[in-house]
Amino acid sequence: MFDSDRRVIPGVTRITTKIPVERVGVLVGKNGENLKMLKDRLGVLVTVDSQSGSVTIEPASPSVMAYNILKAKEYVEAIGYGFSPDRAEKVLDEDYTLAVIDLKQIIGDSENHLRRIKGRIIGEGGRARRNIEEMTDTSISIYGDYVAIIGEYDNVNVAKQAIEMLIQGRQHSTVYRMIDRMMINIRRRKPELWRREPRFDQF
Repeated sequence: MFDSDRRVIPGVTRITTKIPVERVGVLVGKNGENLKMLKDRLGVLVTVDSQSGSVTIEPASPSVMAYNILKAKEYVEAIGYGFSPDRAEKVLDEDYTLAVIDLKQIIGDSENHLRRIKGRIIGEGGRARRNIEEMTDTSISIYGDYVAIIGEYDNVNVAKQAIEMLIQGRQHSTVYRMIDRMMINIRRRKPELWRREPRFDQF
């Protein structure tokens, strides 16, 4: 990987990633609007192979920073992990990041086990996922065998820990108490967050 603070060389500097073929249309957007947004906002050119899902990202000019290419890669991968373009766009903010949990890597490839664990993370009517999102001010996508999280770095770490606890079989109420405790500590370090109290369902 290259230094994100360095400038790049058009035609030479590029990175590639891959998304599910069924997500290519979402990435491109109507009349290529999402790719145009990335060029306008980050100064990058994104080329998509609709047959394989391979995506190449490169600078549009020598003034583009490598950091911009890395941010574009996060956006592309967020789309690949099931986020809508609007939610994925949050990751372009310098304070936001994308974290991914590979469920198969943790619990194996038993379809029944994967289905049960995803059910625990989502909760009845989507309540568990919604609670974690609102308590941590993050966005969470469960797509295929992956759980992806977008948010500010500290918040993403709390949401990730919460999901890992659910995977381990901890009770939802225990997980919510952990989130509440950790978010209080984060808000103490960032007093402005006290103005955005999260709402969550009863548990």
